[in-house]
Amino acid sequence: MPHVEIKYSDNLDIDLNKVFDAIERIINKNDISAGECKSRAYPCSKYKYSHILVTVSLLTKPHRNKVFTQNLSIEIEKAIKVHLKQSLYFSLNIEYSLDYYTTNIHYVEGDKLQGMTNRS
Repeated sequence: MPHVEIKYSDNLDIDLNKVFDAIERIINKNDISAGECKSRAYPCSKYKYSHILVTVSLLTKPHRNKVFTQNLSIEIEKAIKVHLKQSLYFSLNIEYSLDYYTTNIHYVEGDKLQGMTNRS
């Protein structure tokens, strides 16, 4: 279950839903076991210099090695920059969870949770 967090200057003209979808597609194209990519963004009104910081968090797995990470980084960077309409400082970090990180799904009876297979 990957996570994406984007922190960005609020003067940027960017469609974050398209960026979220692009990142999720790339991760799942490169690793079909990845699943839904939980994504959120934080606009910032107090900043010095227009910038964006994208953090992608993944579980540690044997096949997610240096080559995998470098290729994923290149693809994600290109996909994000397609959606950037102005000059800015750009940062992308791909990080891996530590051994005791827990991720799962909490279900409440009668409630529905949107996933990749049931989007409208």
